[in-house]
Amino acid sequence: MVMSNAEILVPSAAGSRSWKSGKTSRANFRGAEARGPIIDQDGREIPQESLGSRFGGFDFAHSAANPFGDLTREQRLARLDAIAKLLDIAFILPGTKIRYGVDGIVGLIPVVGGIIATALSLWLVREARALGAPWHITARMLGNVAIQGVVGTVPVAGDAFDVLFRANMRNVQLLRRWMDRQPR
Repeated sequence: MVMSNAEILVPSAAGSRSWKSGKTSRANFRGAEARGPIIDQDGREIPQESLGSRFGGFDFAHSAANPFGDLTREQRLARLDAIAKLLDIAFILPGTKIRYGVDGIVGLIPVVGGIIATALSLWLVREARALGAPWHITARMLGNVAIQGVVGTVPVAGDAFDVLFRANMRNVQLLRRWMDRQPR
C-alpha cells in the first residue's frame, strides 16, 4: 500500500505524532519486547523459546565469537607469554642485537604512549590474578609495571629504559615460575 504525502504528514485519527499538529503517540512500547519475528543473517525466523534474556540469546562466553572463552591454564599462560613477547621483544633493531616491542614504540608518544603501555602491562597483571596468582606475585608484578611506568616518563632515558627493562617478560616469568611450583 502506497501512502501519499498528505497521509504521511497528517495521519488519520490514530493519534500518532503529526508533523503539523505536534501531537504525541498513545502507543505503549516496551524496550525489551520484540516487535516482530527475529530473523537471523540467512533470513530464517528464530523461534522465541530459543532466545535467552541476555544479548538476544547469545552466550558469548562459550561461543566461537569469543576466542578466549574456554582456555586451559596452560593456554592462557601461553597467550600471556605471546603478548609479553609482542610488547617487549617482537622486533630487532637493524644492525644490532637490541630487541624492542610494541611497548617501546608506543612509549615514544609523549604522555599518552606511557599511559597506553602501562595499561597493557596492567592487563597482564589482571590476567595473572585471574589465573590465581597470590598477592605476593601480583605485588611484584605491579612493582615491575610501576618501575617501568615511572621511569618511562623521563623523555629520552625512559624510552631506552623501557626497551631494556622488559617488565612484561619479567612478569610472565614470575607467573610461570609460580605456576610450575603449583600442583596440577
